[in-house]
Amino acid sequence: MIVYQEVAPIPALRPWLDCVWTCRVRTGATPFTHRVLPDNCIDILCQDQQDASFAVGMMTAPITVVSQGLVQTVAARFKPGAAAHFFQLPLCELNDGRTALDQLWGRELAARLGDALWSDPLPDAQRVAILQDYLLRRLCAGPPLRAPGVAQHAIAAIEGAHGQVRVEGLARRLGVSRQTLALQFRQQVGISPKLFARICRFRAASQGLQGWPGQPDWAQVALQYGYFDQSHLIHDFQDFAHSPPDAWLAGKQG
Repeated sequence: MIVYQEVAPIPALRPWLDCVWTCRVRTGATPFTHRVLPDNCIDILCQDQQDASFAVGMMTAPITVVSQGLVQTVAARFKPGAAAHFFQLPLCELNDGRTALDQLWGRELAARLGDALWSDPLPDAQRVAILQDYLLRRLCAGPPLRAPGVAQHAIAAIEGAHGQVRVEGLARRLGVSRQTLALQFRQQVGISPKLFARICRFRAASQGLQGWPGQPDWAQVALQYGYFDQSHLIHDFQDFAHSPPDAWLAGKQG
């Protein structure tokens, strides 16, 4: 059994968080296996098993999550580029991995958060409130907030175009070199702007395919979502879903 729920963040955190979510997984003898695809987001997860709290960095490939027994999670999903306000390090250091929260926030703060979440039986709504309170404290304790910079403007442009942008042209519109844009992206987002755009385009295609009427014409799908040709579409599905698009879609419909 799996129960997953997303809630909107409190107003003070809405500029930074996409959502706060909870998940309760209870399995029998057979573990529950779930594949997570790259989504251009960074999450903080706090779990009741071994008092584990950690950040999951930007993903460049899918990961398989295996749960056994009862696992309870309360988590926050940052908007692209927003996690830089909560972690004082280049976000590229978190890519494709999980980093314990005590390494990012210090042992004392991470331990207090774990105790507050799991020492007593609490409803999910209260655990969500606790996590948001700690995130707000962290935000207020960090460096002064600045106006949106080049990376934030680039994120908005790439997402607005569903990944169908050329990085060279985007850099010119923002008045910076491609190298400067790439450096700011690695530090403040975690990955390169080109890879960020590829994942945006892949997400748009994979979401659109789930409502596609009948058997897709893959050449038409590639054209609609800005791929040069069908082979480029297949290449992105192999990279980000580890599956060709027809097999991926069959698994979703099965």
